[in-house]
Amino acid sequence: MTRHERQRTSPGTRASIASAAARLMAEDGITDYHHAKKKAARQLGLPENSAFPDNAEVEAELRAYRSLYQGEEHEELVAALRHTALELLDLLAAFNPYLTGSVLDGTAGEHSRIDIQLFADSAKEVEIFLLNRGIDASHVEVRNERVEAVLRMETDTADADLIIMPPNMERVSLKRHDGRPHERIRADVLRALLKE
Repeated sequence: MTRHERQRTSPGTRASIASAAARLMAEDGITDYHHAKKKAARQLGLPENSAFPDNAEVEAELRAYRSLYQGEEHEELVAALRHTALELLDLLAAFNPYLTGSVLDGTAGEHSRIDIQLFADSAKEVEIFLLNRGIDASHVEVRNERVEAVLRMETDTADADLIIMPPNMERVSLKRHDGRPHERIRADVLRALLKE
């Protein structure tokens, strides 16, 4: 479908899709924005060629939903996930780790994973590091050609995805699908954030 074939959608319809998608992400644990928007449009009875809101609009609605309906409980969950993330950043310090994703931006829910970017010469190096510490990790599907591997490990709080990239990628600013920068922070910044 070309851009010209996409049906024009009123701002109110876009807002309805964003709101419904945010509810699906919060209640059903959907983590993929596009999937949530498609399912929301279907639930609203809108045609498949409706123009979807961008991820930033859905993210804003998700923040509003969590604040309104999950409030203090959500804040406690995000704090617990961030504490676990800090432990992982400290553990994996040899691989220049960064926290990124929903735990960093505060939209994480009970079904979210902790996303940690690592920079290593090879994924094998990280696997051996974990193996030597008795930590089990399994490979999961890689969805970005810049990423060498993704290892998933369990923690007491949530699963963590270790996103392994070559060292030269550490200086590259990655973008989200909608063009916004993919924010990330180091352990010292997260430590300060947790003290606020």
